[in-house]
Amino acid sequence: MFVDSHCHLDRLSEQTHGGDIAATLDAARAAHVSQFLAVAVTLDDMPQLAAIARAHHDVVISAGLHPLHSAGKNSTEKHGSGSEPSVADIKEAAEQYGAVAIGETGLDYHYRDSVPVELQHERFKRHLIAARELELPVIVHTREAKEETLALLREYSDPRVGGVLHCFTEDLAMAREAVRLGFYISLSGIITFRNAAPLRELARQLPLDRLLIETDSPYLAPVPYRGKPNEPAWVVEVAECIAQERGISVDEVAMQTTVNFYQLFRAAAPDAPEHVKEALVQSGLL
Repeated sequence: MFVDSHCHLDRLSEQTHGGDIAATLDAARAAHVSQFLAVAVTLDDMPQLAAIARAHHDVVISAGLHPLHSAGKNSTEKHGSGSEPSVADIKEAAEQYGAVAIGETGLDYHYRDSVPVELQHERFKRHLIAARELELPVIVHTREAKEETLALLREYSDPRVGGVLHCFTEDLAMAREAVRLGFYISLSGIITFRNAAPLRELARQLPLDRLLIETDSPYLAPVPYRGKPNEPAWVVEVAECIAQERGISVDEVAMQTTVNFYQLFRAAAPDAPEHVKEALVQSGLL
């Protein structure tokens, strides 16, 4: 089986099975994708994400505010116009809606004009503190902010809980330092792009037991689907690319990244498929 460790099911394109979440998930299940982490980009997403998770036993969710998104109406209703969610707000959302992770959060300097760097730093710190206090892993978005991201992880994250640098596009040195800090590295369809040779090298160099796979759908469709809205079924393309680069079977990539997923997102482990639970028991996770 495969796990899509990062997708945005509440933001599917109308071109993806007519925007039908159930049909999209059925297509992924037919491709042997058996678990989905639907990731929040604002706290306003939480009610809809929770409804999706209630309707589909193999969907779990996160709680957080993306570094480039506005705080949203829930925050402004609670705290006044333009107010950012506090640590308590993030924790409350995670607990109320049963999130298995905090995020996505982080730093994005490519679009630093969208949200000021100072605000991104403060927002990221609050998420890291919330994750540490709830003992939930954190989903980190990082782009062109290597040193600052690592510095904040060193200061505020809990290495016993860790997290993941999702849709990773930075260098091998950053990935290795993140792993040292207790984090996983998640690779997306970008690894299949023609100009992504450094990421394919990274896929060869990092320990397989620290890798996750994701789609980030509906964004970043892999080859051979570039130009189309992405969907969870295509996480298989990411696994196949990693397998080819490492010279191992797709089954080995699928099994190890699945175990990695449940090792990180422990709150999702009790609901894992039975055949996966056997591996989790053997590895001491259940």
